[in-house]
Amino acid sequence: MSVLAVGLSHRSSPVALLERVALNGEARTKAVGEMVGSDSVNEVMVVSTCNRTEVYADVEAFHGGVAAITELLSWHSGVPLGELSEHLYVHYEDRAVQHLFSVTCGLDSMVVGEGQILGQVRDALKEGQDTGSVGRVLNDLGQRALRVGKRAHTETHLDHAGADMVSFGLTVAARDLGLGPTGADETTADRTVPAVGAVPPVGCPMSASAGDTGDGPGLARPSRGPLSGLRVLVLGAGSMSALSANTVSRQGAATVVVANRTPERAARLAECLTEAYDTVRSRSVPFADAAGVLADVDLVISCTGAQGLVLTADAVAEATAGRTRPLVFLDLALPRDIDPAVRDLPGVRLVDIEDLRLAAATGSAGGGGDRSGALTLVRGIVDEEVTEFRTVRRANQVTPTVVALRSQARDVVEAELSRLHGRLPDDIDDRTREEITRAMRRVADKLLHRPTVRVKELAAAPDGESYEAALRQLFDLDPKTPEALTASGGPSTAARSAQEKA
Repeated sequence: MSVLAVGLSHRSSPVALLERVALNGEARTKAVGEMVGSDSVNEVMVVSTCNRTEVYADVEAFHGGVAAITELLSWHSGVPLGELSEHLYVHYEDRAVQHLFSVTCGLDSMVVGEGQILGQVRDALKEGQDTGSVGRVLNDLGQRALRVGKRAHTETHLDHAGADMVSFGLTVAARDLGLGPTGADETTADRTVPAVGAVPPVGCPMSASAGDTGDGPGLARPSRGPLSGLRVLVLGAGSMSALSANTVSRQGAATVVVANRTPERAARLAECLTEAYDTVRSRSVPFADAAGVLADVDLVISCTGAQGLVLTADAVAEATAGRTRPLVFLDLALPRDIDPAVRDLPGVRLVDIEDLRLAAATGSAGGGGDRSGALTLVRGIVDEEVTEFRTVRRANQVTPTVVALRSQARDVVEAELSRLHGRLPDDIDDRTREEITRAMRRVADKLLHRPTVRVKELAAAPDGESYEAALRQLFDLDPKTPEALTASGGPSTAARSAQEKA
């Protein structure tokens, strides 16, 4: 069994292609089910965010696993295989593990060090556990990745030196809003919108938006900040939308309106804002009425997870007719929520994932501080954890072979004892017979102890698999016997499912 990662992100692909490949809801469920049902793939976990779609898998063989995953990605996304392959990256074994650890720490994010990815990886793991596509191999990998991510943020404070996706998006959008830290015209020196550092009250939707990366004293009252006096509409009430509402409130927004397809969630988020911020007027509106609010706001932040456009250019044009103030849209969704054609409307500005990607690539948004020290520490943590994970994993992989060897030795000892007891004189008492039995078993155990300990130690070496393979060949062992599998934790749920289908 080997770990494989196949994916594309803002580093390898244009946003337009990321949007086409994004698998959500039923499409992802079907694709994952077919991947696990293929001959080469045992387990699957999909990490899908606004700037990446990645498939992590436990596979029988490299080439077969890559072929199965890429073909099914192509089929379910509708992107021709040739076009898709130009932008895919593939990592195998240690490189795949290192990539997931780096992603979970925020090292590969558009906004380096952001903490939201930790929660997104947690959600991907839970989804795989719930659907049965994640078994023992990916569960161990996913749990270790979450541990690495938490350790990186706790020990290095990388997220304190950087920003989050929402703050970065607001920094880019601030140019179009024309506002500086005090509500005055923006200057070159004050473009950056600080990241949110406080932790919302327990039970509030905003409490799930910080990535669970630390503890804090609770929400502070907003001071006069870069968004002072602005009126904001937030579309959606998920973790990213909750973080958006929290951020704009903390940075001085005067009014926050929340619209969501589930009215109760929108109302709860608005209620949390009211409880947390004395100076913010917050309310919720039905999602169908969101367009009607456009005439009264300055900024719209959208991240709904919808499969189609939430606001079309025609709807925006009708709602903003006769408007004299600029209206800025910050679209953090993938696929996009806001019709790109709104860029052509007078007085309307749109900042989407592609704009953020370009700003991150050029460094034109500024901010973030000096993170070189934190980045070095995090990379060191990732390397250390990859080595430890490899050691533990290879030791676990050799366990079935060791169990099979001990089982074989036990069977030989029991067979010889049975033959010997049949030939011993009848006048030998039971105590003597028991001592003979114990002695033969001790001899077998002592003969096997050193080789089995050494093969586990050698399994961690770069060519460790060869030692386990030699042991299997020398003693004609079958590590897939029921006893060996039970001792090693058994086959994964996903692997058993694939075996049943076969």
